[in-house]
Amino acid sequence: MAETLTLKKKLAEKIEAFRPRTTRLNKEFGNVVIDQVTISQAIGGARDVRCLVTDISYLDPHEGIRFRGKTIPETFAALPKVPGSDYPYVEGFFHFLLTGDMPGKGETEELVHEFQNRSQVPQYVFDALRTLPRDTHPMTLFSAAIMLMQRESLFAQRYTEGMKKTEYWEPMFEDSLNILARLPQIAAYIYRMKYRSDTHIPPDPKLDFGGNFAHMMGIPHPYDDVARMYFVLHSDHESGNVSAHTTHLVASALSDPYYSLSAGMAGLAGPLHGLANQEVLRWIQDVMKKMDGKLPSEEQLKKFLWDTLKSGQVVPGYGHAVLRKTDPRYISQMEFCQKNLPDYPMFKLVNMIYKVAPGVLQEHGKAKNPWPNVDAQSGVIQWYYGVREYDFYTVLFGVGRALGVLANIIWDRALGYALERPKSVTTEMLEKWASEGGRKLG
Repeated sequence: MAETLTLKKKLAEKIEAFRPRTTRLNKEFGNVVIDQVTISQAIGGARDVRCLVTDISYLDPHEGIRFRGKTIPETFAALPKVPGSDYPYVEGFFHFLLTGDMPGKGETEELVHEFQNRSQVPQYVFDALRTLPRDTHPMTLFSAAIMLMQRESLFAQRYTEGMKKTEYWEPMFEDSLNILARLPQIAAYIYRMKYRSDTHIPPDPKLDFGGNFAHMMGIPHPYDDVARMYFVLHSDHESGNVSAHTTHLVASALSDPYYSLSAGMAGLAGPLHGLANQEVLRWIQDVMKKMDGKLPSEEQLKKFLWDTLKSGQVVPGYGHAVLRKTDPRYISQMEFCQKNLPDYPMFKLVNMIYKVAPGVLQEHGKAKNPWPNVDAQSGVIQWYYGVREYDFYTVLFGVGRALGVLANIIWDRALGYALERPKSVTTEMLEKWASEGGRKLG
């Protein structure tokens, strides 16, 4: 399928040039120590253990996420824009994630057409979703829809027939494009089946990824720009977060992208990963409710923040496991709001929290990072444009996250990364090494 696609040709060239780097590192420098593991890291979720490799994105504590070395503003500025929009094609962004090269207008339009040609969702997916109880969580439906399509996996077919290890990336690439092209319609179908009286809007074959999603959701401009912005900002965040790591882990067993992405989406559905934006929105709405719909004064807001902290709760949307500054993804969304919904009361409250909360959190002293993350504002934008069903927010996150995790596992297969298999130890071993001052190596 699409053997002459420019993106595939360029990716093949990149892979051939890159493989010797990984081979040399493994063969000549495999014993070079790059980190140490403490007991706290072993017990505490392997936090900060440097044991994953990705060239697609890197999370710098002070600069925020970089996609292929570029900051978020640099990425948005360099990518080809959708005509009439301030935001880039999602398809062009995927080209950039895969290759590290900014696509030109022609390359981008070619990939837009490729996605359009691959976008038809098999009817059996919708038929299967419709057999499930209507109170099924949207993320269950989303993950199930991806898994249902596994019967069409080219990787699984080619692997069964037999292929060289160096060829693994090609059917992974084909599967990934097929999945990505279908996700906007799957997500919009789930939304309208559950929340819009089961009335559906057919896809428009002339629209791009973000524009078609907004069209099928039934939400007018500028929600198409919201979609483009949202999918790019949520696409990738290094390989260590749960959805990315799970997708990588499952794919390391040579599971195809359908199995791998479905597993990653199950991880994203966890309250500690993909649900933060709805928790932020609930908290903001609680503030508004207590103020009878009016904006609080700064002093009233400070009291509300302190009441939250003294009750043992956190201020949702503030703090990050890695970042030590305001999340650039928050800034991007703030700029969108300043242009499109500057007078919206909940946005005004978000800005007031941004002004007041860092000082309160610094005074409180327990937050390593008192600045807002991506979730501090994203739910407010969705609410403003009428997407007010909390449970669906993680599906939106999932559509964007698929871009990054699928790009990563294509490269995993291109470079022949091994089956992931960390070594476990017992609590008794940890206690022994603790008493001895450390494990004796050698």
